Amino acid sequence: MFTKILIANRGEIACRVIATARKMGIKTVAVYSDADKEARHVKLADEAVHIGAAPSRESYLLADKIIAACKQTGAQAVHPGYGFLSENEAFAKRCEDEGIAFIGPKAHSIAAMGDKIASKKLANEAKVNTIPGYNDAIAGPEQAVEIAKGIGYPVMIKASAGGGGKGLRVAFNDKEAFEGFASCQNEARNSFGDDRIFIEKFVQEPRHIEIQVLGDSHGNVIYLNERECSIQRRHQKVIEEAPSPFISDATRKAMGEQAVQLAKAVKYQSAGTVEFVVGKDQDFYFLEMNTRLQVEHPVTECITGLDLVELMIRVAAGEKLPLTQADVKRDGWAIECRINAEDPFRNFLPSTGRLVRFQPPEESMFQSDTTKKLGVRVDTGVYEGGEIPMYYDSMIAKLIVHGTDRNDAIAKMRAALNGFVIRGISSNIPFQAALLAHPKFVTGDFNTGFIAENYGKGFHAEDVPHSDPLFLVALAAFMHRRYRARASGISGQLAGHEVKVGEEFVVVTLGAEGQNQHHEVTVSDFEDKSGSSAVLVGGTSYQISSNATLGQIRVQGACNGQGFTAQVERGVGKNPLALRIAHNGTQIDALVLSPLGAKLHKLMPFKAPPDLSKFLLSPMPGLLVDVAVQPGQKVQAGEKLAVIEAMKMENILFAAQDGVVGKITAGKGDSLAVDQIILEFV
Repeated sequence: MFTKILIANRGEIACRVIATARKMGIKTVAVYSDADKEARHVKLADEAVHIGAAPSRESYLLADKIIAACKQTGAQAVHPGYGFLSENEAFAKRCEDEGIAFIGPKAHSIAAMGDKIASKKLANEAKVNTIPGYNDAIAGPEQAVEIAKGIGYPVMIKASAGGGGKGLRVAFNDKEAFEGFASCQNEARNSFGDDRIFIEKFVQEPRHIEIQVLGDSHGNVIYLNERECSIQRRHQKVIEEAPSPFISDATRKAMGEQAVQLAKAVKYQSAGTVEFVVGKDQDFYFLEMNTRLQVEHPVTECITGLDLVELMIRVAAGEKLPLTQADVKRDGWAIECRINAEDPFRNFLPSTGRLVRFQPPEESMFQSDTTKKLGVRVDTGVYEGGEIPMYYDSMIAKLIVHGTDRNDAIAKMRAALNGFVIRGISSNIPFQAALLAHPKFVTGDFNTGFIAENYGKGFHAEDVPHSDPLFLVALAAFMHRRYRARASGISGQLAGHEVKVGEEFVVVTLGAEGQNQHHEVTVSDFEDKSGSSAVLVGGTSYQISSNATLGQIRVQGACNGQGFTAQVERGVGKNPLALRIAHNGTQIDALVLSPLGAKLHKLMPFKAPPDLSKFLLSPMPGLLVDVAVQPGQKVQAGEKLAVIEAMKMENILFAAQDGVVGKITAGKGDSLAVDQIILEFV
């Protein structure tokens, strides 16, 4: 067994590998760029080596720097994680040539299966059903359009070396095929250094279901059940679960056996994933094989009880798999939510910066009747006070829950999301909460078009209706009264002017453009129950109890006998006196006033925000890579104005209306802050 391994990656996957290596008694070496010198994976590893500048092409994608770091530290093996060099045939071969074990498949397997075009040809030879398409590299956008018309729209334009949603577009007409080819090629060249593009038929209303396989150097290959990955936005997975709520045992077995057959055809060693498109009648087609560890591997670990990273390390060290197909278990239900640094209320634009607060839900494990661990798991590469840089992907953490069945897992995930505190940047937690509460998700009635169909016009606060909105009002009043009670106990108050706690309040929920709602509330304490109050909102009664420390954001307690987790914060909205209450994805800003104070508040005039329509503002932090217009130029609505790059994705800004460009205040290559002015119209 190895005594020291190097992790050629960053973020949560580097931390994940370090955790298993530490459990196995193996020392670890981290590598880091300029942007990651204070990163969590650097702090966790036994050693760390600086490998270059912040952009990945100047650091994490430099094989020479990784190899040199191995030799410098004496690392006997490299774990590539996912992304970066994990599916790079040349890097795997280079490691082999240098006498460094590559903790992943052999170079010949990566060459055969990591390349999307080659893998489809091999699958055809193995008589595996594949989706109709053109599997050779395409010369240019004109040829792409002709091929797309021949296959029939819609088509999927994909980078041969792509992954993680990069270098992928769906085209429904000639124009989209032409433009999509160019965009895919640019993203593929920048992200993977390989700009080959192919096209295939886009199967409408498909399920994306993948099979986890595991092989060793002794010819053994097994499959570890499936993962349901159909909840995707722009072809990037948002929620994954295992098992799938859709397929039957017979389909599971057929898909698994076909995945094993494919892996054996290339003498696959290590963990890998065979991805399938599954139709409504459970007919399935080979899509591609990812010759690496997947982001969503924890859900498989939860239901099988296996540590995939440990098995990868053991296989790379020449050991046999410690189990057969008959030993593979399927216990309970696991769900993973990807917590990303993006603002769902601003079309999911990237959100970078400092994590002012980062308090994940507590990891909770308990034993079930089958002695399997169930509960909450958090995989992350960040910490409170750390930075989310703009150079890499947007993932903050992976939140994983394991329940006895699917309903139990959904309930656990909703509670865990309620307790996940992230401040300083925006996150997609409200969107995750909305997905988990959607009736079709709850019943398992969805496909890869679910998000586009249900949130095609963007995501808005009203997309997360609360099952009991008055509970939020009651909680605001309950917490405000606790603040007042604490203030009343402060010593040295002027006689006759002490803070009065009171029981009668008016909760003013603050709406857009001054459209506020007033709720008369009564809060009275139970003398025999410390921390408990009876809260009456209109004609609805709530008995709320909580021992939450005043000032902490996460509040846990019980309401009418049912446990809850919510977030309560003062002074974070537009009104510094308001309380912000968040629960199950719904958020309100509320002023808790005395009856007289509420009457006076109604008399306050509403101040409209300034008109910013004549400015083009940067909707996110990022790098301005192109300004497509000049001063004095007339533009029409929908015309391209600028391109911003953030978290490895290009974001095009279009004109919202016709106009004439006046002054341009930002130039190509500038680093932009959110809401920074790029140009103004005359």
